[in-house]
Amino acid sequence: MSNYYFALAIFLLALGCNTPPSFEWDFKSLYKPKENPVVRADSSFTFTCPVKKEVVQWQKADVFNPAAIVKDDKVYLLLRCEDNPKAHLGGRTSRIGLAYSDDGIHFTKHPTPVLYPNQGEFMQYDYPGGCEDPRIVETEDGLYVMTYTSWNHKIARLSVAFSKDLINWEKKGLALARAYGGKFIDHWSKSGSIVTKMEGGKQTVAKINGKYWMYWGEHFVNLAWSDNLIDWTPLLNEAEELKVILGARKNKFDSALAECGPPALINDEGIVLFYNGKNSDNNAFRDINLPAGTYSLGKAVFDVNNPEKLLFRSDTCLLKPTLPHEITGQYKSGTVFSEGLVHFGSKWFLYYGTADSYVGVAISE
Repeated sequence: MSNYYFALAIFLLALGCNTPPSFEWDFKSLYKPKENPVVRADSSFTFTCPVKKEVVQWQKADVFNPAAIVKDDKVYLLLRCEDNPKAHLGGRTSRIGLAYSDDGIHFTKHPTPVLYPNQGEFMQYDYPGGCEDPRIVETEDGLYVMTYTSWNHKIARLSVAFSKDLINWEKKGLALARAYGGKFIDHWSKSGSIVTKMEGGKQTVAKINGKYWMYWGEHFVNLAWSDNLIDWTPLLNEAEELKVILGARKNKFDSALAECGPPALINDEGIVLFYNGKNSDNNAFRDINLPAGTYSLGKAVFDVNNPEKLLFRSDTCLLKPTLPHEITGQYKSGTVFSEGLVHFGSKWFLYYGTADSYVGVAISE
């Protein structure tokens, strides 16, 4: 049988069954559609900030670094939205907005932010910097779990929130607050990528050895486990310091740091973690094929029975800044920073922030 007819037979067979999509994808077909960027800032959106007690243009400056989830045959993005374009990088207030799409490319925005600094016990962590860089997963019973960064302009802390509808969120507090007697409550922590699985075409949170697992970290990737998706216990080394699961590499695209991307996903390879690598500014350490400081996308695979055991790691980046808006904006060194990956229709949609300014998408057939 020719390759053409063999492929056609497989395609027709797939149409008649409900088997999950194949996950043996290598991103060789990844492309950026002409509609990029797919979400932009819009100064017409306003709401009354409960901390400032005044109306703010909450997405006037930039919109970027989206989480993504599929719900009711639509793609939903949770967006990092910044308010003040005159403030310096990292000096604005971020709030999490929501947008939805029927095709994964054209989005309609919810009128007000869905997660933001508010009066109460968490304001000390969330304000004035805000709520940043979400990732989102769903449990088997339909609960949405968001990990995000609480930024008070002093310490970035990884936080958790729950929702039943993606609009109304309940903050659960700092992810590492109770671990080891509070040892890491004031530790810089970001980028929580909870391990998921795919069953019946739906992506939900997975358990391994009876526990939930989360890759997290900014300068290097760490690993933590949980019984309740709220309280997370990080893995430590013999010196009782955070254990490095994935670190920077000299002369590679991730020569400055390795930071978790979208929620990790179990497939036939193992636990697949796409991560964001930053190229070093030091010419002796950086990848000379990329501009200094560039953020690009890498891939790591871990053992499904031992989430800290690395099986594979890409030597070159899978996606890098190429479009004009990806190398201009707040972060001019160039950025594709991914936090959202969904299987929608027959394709994979990878959503990313571009130069801390816009939302982009790359699609794999």
